[in-house]
Amino acid sequence: MPDLQSTVDAIAAEMAARPDRGDVATYIPELGRVDPGQFGIAVALADGRVVAAGDAEMTFSIQSVSKVFTLTLALGLAGDRLWNRVGREPSGSRFNSIVQLEHERGVPRNPFINAGAIVVTDHILSGHQPKEALGEILRFLRFLAGDETILIDRAVAASEERTGFNNRALANFMKGNGVLDNPVDPVLGVYFHHCAIAMTARQLAKAGSFLAHRGRHPETGFSVVTPERARRINAIMLTCGHYDGSGEFAYRVGLPGKSGVGGGILAIVPGKASIAVWSPGLDAAGNSHLGRIALEKLTARMGWSIFGGEGDAASR
Repeated sequence: MPDLQSTVDAIAAEMAARPDRGDVATYIPELGRVDPGQFGIAVALADGRVVAAGDAEMTFSIQSVSKVFTLTLALGLAGDRLWNRVGREPSGSRFNSIVQLEHERGVPRNPFINAGAIVVTDHILSGHQPKEALGEILRFLRFLAGDETILIDRAVAASEERTGFNNRALANFMKGNGVLDNPVDPVLGVYFHHCAIAMTARQLAKAGSFLAHRGRHPETGFSVVTPERARRINAIMLTCGHYDGSGEFAYRVGLPGKSGVGGGILAIVPGKASIAVWSPGLDAAGNSHLGRIALEKLTARMGWSIFGGEGDAASR
């Protein structure tokens, strides 16, 4: 098997040289100011080592990657009762589409599209003040990453609150259909702020490690979730983690993954590693363009696809 550090270094160099970088998410003004020339990759292994290259120490807004962690928290609070309020099926639609909500009486298709993540946030908020709910989410991420410096990017959160009209439409429609328990404004406040959490690729890879190791934190041995729940979260990441690009991601990369419009992707190699990539330019589906290409190359060269097989992705 190829050496992981040299493989990661080579992929970072290849990504740095590519002219096709995608387009930054200008509909959130703060994200539109990010330099699309950046690329970082980090691979967290079972023994606690992190193999990294490129801009792996640069902080970025994790955006919808946070939905993996809020889903984990909400399942811890509600268990399978959560699935009475949100589905588990791929959407086949844009991440902020309201069309399916109309057809399905306000029940979101899955917890990773915006509407579904707003329902998950509503569940975490119940019985708490917004600051308490946000504090719980931040504490969870800091514990998983082993890093108390992780913060919310207040400028990004404010930018989302000023321009999040589509998300307000989704939340109001669900509230009108009795799907949300709490008032719309505090739910959206918590939602916008957890999407604005800023992390490095290194921190994000470490935070996702429990999903690669049957729900257990590899460094502390702490059981974050049961093996069954880790498997099910990974399954939803595989089928729903990239919105209407989820099938293409599974086809090309072959790993459970979750993207965010900040350009980050968290991908899981069950039993082996947690991977975080970041490149701010997005493809047409709202997923990191170079991030997906880098993961395709990494899984091919390391033989890490859950569907088996090896070989350089560039040769196919």
